[in-house]
Amino acid sequence: MATRLPSLWGRSWLTGEGRDEPFAAIHRDIDRMLDDFTRGWRLPAVAGRAPMLAPAVDVSETEDAIEVSAELPGIAEKDIEVEVAGNTLTIKGEKKEEKEEKKKDYHLVERSFGSFQRTLPMPFDIDPDRIKANFADGVLTVSVPKPAAAKEKVKKIKLTRG
Repeated sequence: MATRLPSLWGRSWLTGEGRDEPFAAIHRDIDRMLDDFTRGWRLPAVAGRAPMLAPAVDVSETEDAIEVSAELPGIAEKDIEVEVAGNTLTIKGEKKEEKEEKKKDYHLVERSFGSFQRTLPMPFDIDPDRIKANFADGVLTVSVPKPAAAKEKVKKIKLTRG
């Protein structure tokens, strides 16, 4: 006997047979809501470990450096670490939140904790003495200067017609 409930994992009911299932619209709305809720964060697959939230990062390149920025709302500066090893930049952080409310007829305590880590390989070895990191208004900006050898490897190629 076939089930009338949509598959939460296969999602074949969205594209193939059974598009008119009564729960399809509800499932799409829930998917859209969860996508909106987690926008800017992702759950990277880490072999052998539970996934952790990781902020999205913007990476841009200038002539002299690679710039990395990450929005880290609600995370204190003391809970952020920036590490360098060889050609790898690692950003780690932990968010701790505690709320306590005492009223005449109840006592509420809520705690939430979460950590994240993003590891970004660079196309060159990083000089840890030249890297700069700034944290302001919930945004971490890291500037990784390019070594002279990396700048010299760039060569513009002339385009020819036909």
